[in-house]
Amino acid sequence: MKQHHAIGFLAVFTLLIVPHLLFAADGVVKLGISSSTSGSFANVGISTKNGAELAQREANAAGGLKIGDKAYTLEFVFVDNTSNRSSAGTNALKLITQDKVMAIVGPQSSDRAIAVGEVANSFKTPMVTPWSTSPLTTLNRPFVFRMPVLPDIQAVATTKFAAKEWKATKAAVIYDEVSPYPTGMAKAFKKIFEETNGAGSVVAFETFRTGDTDFSKQMRNVIGSGAEFLYTPQHYEEIPLIVRQARKMGWNKPITGSNSWSGGDLMSLCGNDCKGLTFTGNFAPGGAKGKAKVFIEDYQKAYNKIPDEVAALTYDAVKLIGQALQETGGLTGNLLEDRVNLRAQIAGMKKFEGVTGTLEYHGTGDPAKCTVLIKIDENGLFTAVDTVCP
Repeated sequence: MKQHHAIGFLAVFTLLIVPHLLFAADGVVKLGISSSTSGSFANVGISTKNGAELAQREANAAGGLKIGDKAYTLEFVFVDNTSNRSSAGTNALKLITQDKVMAIVGPQSSDRAIAVGEVANSFKTPMVTPWSTSPLTTLNRPFVFRMPVLPDIQAVATTKFAAKEWKATKAAVIYDEVSPYPTGMAKAFKKIFEETNGAGSVVAFETFRTGDTDFSKQMRNVIGSGAEFLYTPQHYEEIPLIVRQARKMGWNKPITGSNSWSGGDLMSLCGNDCKGLTFTGNFAPGGAKGKAKVFIEDYQKAYNKIPDEVAALTYDAVKLIGQALQETGGLTGNLLEDRVNLRAQIAGMKKFEGVTGTLEYHGTGDPAKCTVLIKIDENGLFTAVDTVCP
């Protein structure tokens, strides 16, 4: 709480003593892109950069963003948060007060997004995180928005899929109790699953701590619990180790997870061990149609690879901000005023149609949006098999 008040005071103090911060460069709209181009989330950072730049090139190739009666060139200021919470907060302050960005896209990880969200909200600067699902990222922060579906919606989708496909009424969970994302997802899943199947139907709720590599104790408890499937909402780089240890110890039942599986390059790390597994998410390239299909084709031409969920959500985040800017009707050149107007347009967004689906906001920074059930097919391609809407 003390940190929050300190940041709020700094925001007011800065704007009072440095009047030029209030004015943007003429004919240019700058967005800050906070991503991890080094550290544990470097692969996610590459997808972030690619998705953002593809949206930028499209906007500028069309003559720029048409806002009111003027066209604006879209520029980015990239900062590397080094997969570190402290760096993310420091970088956000620089983006807002020195680089004078209109809004911030990112960070992706909830750990960093929570920190940057505090800074952005204190400085009344719109922030859109493409991938963070922690409730704390947007809680009581009217200037902070997210693109992905919330944990509760993913939990509903997993619960319905487990009943339909596996006739499952008993589940086990393994998650990192230190990291905000898996903790939030695990608790949401337990709540929803037990509301559907009765108290105690999550028969094993096993935890570990960031950096752990031995899950044998947790798996012995899971195997002995009578669970019919294992839910593990960990990030993509942790899943191969959990899956392989589970199989080595004799677990031959389904393993499933959440949208954190789709960042980075899960299949290069997991290979055949992950084929056939399912998880919930926001975007699946397999079988894509319409806008999503066009996006995939353009992305492949630009980067010679299939886009992942992070790239698609980042692309949509930039497009969302662009559409909201256009709906302001015009910019004044006063950053404080224009940021407030932009925030109002994002908050009131209805039926934004992106490559990851249609979303809108209903009074909070959390979108009303459908989630996708994704299966890793025999070729390692993430393919949508079902959709669940709130």
